[in-house]
Amino acid sequence: MNRQTTLVTSDGQLVLPGSREFLAALGDPEPDYDAEAFAIKNLGFVKISIIDQAIIEIELHPRNVTFQAVLAVQQRIQSAGVKLFRLRHLDEIWHSEITSSAEQAMVRLSQLTAPTLVVPPQQRFVVEPKDYSQLLDDEANELRFMALKWRMSFGRFDSTVISFAINHQLLSRMMIIGVKPRPADPVYRFIGEAHSTWLERPYHTSVLGENVANIPDKDYGEWAAQFHKDVAMNGQPRFDCVTASIQRTPRTYHSRYERLLLPWSTASDEILVTVCNRRVSDAAVLPLGLADDIAPEPRNSLKSA
Repeated sequence: MNRQTTLVTSDGQLVLPGSREFLAALGDPEPDYDAEAFAIKNLGFVKISIIDQAIIEIELHPRNVTFQAVLAVQQRIQSAGVKLFRLRHLDEIWHSEITSSAEQAMVRLSQLTAPTLVVPPQQRFVVEPKDYSQLLDDEANELRFMALKWRMSFGRFDSTVISFAINHQLLSRMMIIGVKPRPADPVYRFIGEAHSTWLERPYHTSVLGENVANIPDKDYGEWAAQFHKDVAMNGQPRFDCVTASIQRTPRTYHSRYERLLLPWSTASDEILVTVCNRRVSDAAVLPLGLADDIAPEPRNSLKSA
């Protein structure tokens, strides 16, 4: 059996077992133990073995693997030209999974290594997770169109995403957030016109290319950025209902909305997260006195790019 093995370090570098580069990343020039197993279990390394040019075996301890390492492994899967994949991952014991789809192997790798998102409770921002699968069957919810587009495109972003959003009158309510692996700080790539209701106009146009937290209400920006980063890292859509009170002049903007976040792969290592919102008319759930402050959703949406 012919086995070719490569190790991916925690910063996404490819090294050969026992090589000078591997030992440097290990931090021990003369290990007297199973260095590969130690690196996988404790340092977040991922072991990739190509067996007889027919199967790729990927071995990892998901809890310790970084976003950079995941991207490096996914790129290796894409370029390998192999049709059978075995994932061996350590929990309390070793588990093994097999798939014949490179796409499914990459998705499963993202799922295994996705960190558990723990958002500190904030009085001004409340998120209620909703069932994404129910959205796909809800023909009355226009956010369903973007979910179907994402699924039909296999999560790959191209120019048709924008034209699709225009045709379904969703572009004005869309934001596009870019998340690169190094550093994994979400930045604004596009902000639809309808978002000027909560984001003051000088910032609505000037924050493109800036960190998501770089808005007047930094608490809201930092809070929202956690979700953008989480969706980009785990490669899975997210559907929520959000109640938020956002600081802006001349007064606080209060809103309750459904939010669909979708991760899209690109030709580079940047993941694009589309954010589409839909206003929820449920004043009863807002704090007493806030319902009257909610501005109506703009009716006019962009008809062309």
